[in-house]
Amino acid sequence: MAAAVRSRWFRCCSALLRQGFPVLANARRRCFSGLSGPWNKMVGVGFGVALCAVPIVQKHEPTSLSHEALIRRAISLVTDSTCTLLSQTTYALIEALTEYTKAVYTLVSLYRQYTNHLGKMNSKEEDAVWQVIIGARVEMTTKQQEFLKLESSWMTALHLSEMAAEAAYQSGADQASVTARNHIQLVKTQVQEVRQLSQKAETKLAEAQTEELINTKVEESPQRCSIPETTEEVEESYLRED
Repeated sequence: MAAAVRSRWFRCCSALLRQGFPVLANARRRCFSGLSGPWNKMVGVGFGVALCAVPIVQKHEPTSLSHEALIRRAISLVTDSTCTLLSQTTYALIEALTEYTKAVYTLVSLYRQYTNHLGKMNSKEEDAVWQVIIGARVEMTTKQQEFLKLESSWMTALHLSEMAAEAAYQSGADQASVTARNHIQLVKTQVQEVRQLSQKAETKLAEAQTEELINTKVEESPQRCSIPETTEEVEESYLRED
């Protein structure tokens, strides 16, 4: 039974070899023609098994990237990096501007309170209020220097992002260019909104300082004592006008 199965399997393999590999089939006939009996069958079976064990490797042509593709890949990495830098500096600048705006409004409130209490405080109370105002002014100046320093870094990051977007456009990386330009427009809008709030606070501060100066001058001006005129002097003045 086993011999019949091996014989049938051998005939199938031989038929496949003759159809798919005629050269190998002819070689088999030439090489194994001198063998007879069970040796012929054993050699044939071994040869078929050896052929089945040989792996078939498909050759793939290496896909070489062009210089343009490599440049587009590199510029995409650059735009991603500059966008990250711009985002970080934007967040820092917005936070610094917000803190500066709060410090300005604190100073505005102190100036207005001082103006409203002019003439109602003694010298010691006025000195205490002025110490608080000076401290608030120093705090505001510190916050202003911080946001100006961060604003310089933000401008540098913005310039780098604009150059990266232009380079992406020139190299054909349209998606990277559009993404970078949209991000630039977004952060510009965000920073502009916070700047407007700080400018509004600065305007309020200027108004409060002006009001304080005017009221202080009025308060410090000497009180003029007006002497009432006699009836004769009043009548004489009317006669002069006539």
